[in-house]
Amino acid sequence: MVDWRHKLSSRKFWALIGALITALLTSFGTGAETIERVVGTVAAVGACAVYMLAEAHADAARNGKDEGEQR
Repeated sequence: MVDWRHKLSSRKFWALIGALITALLTSFGTGAETIERVVGTVAAVGACAVYMLAEAHADAARNGKDEGEQR
């Protein structure tokens, strides 16, 4: 089973998606400017996903630690 949370937080995964989209758009003869915009958008979405998942992990770890201290 695929661990999507882990995949979406991987910079390598987002680099792969960017490379795949670049290759597909190039093979269909899409202009360079459009390719740059699309790949830039994918990179921005990937950066946001990685940041949000990393923060969620840090918050969960911090909350678990706080709960353990209160017991």
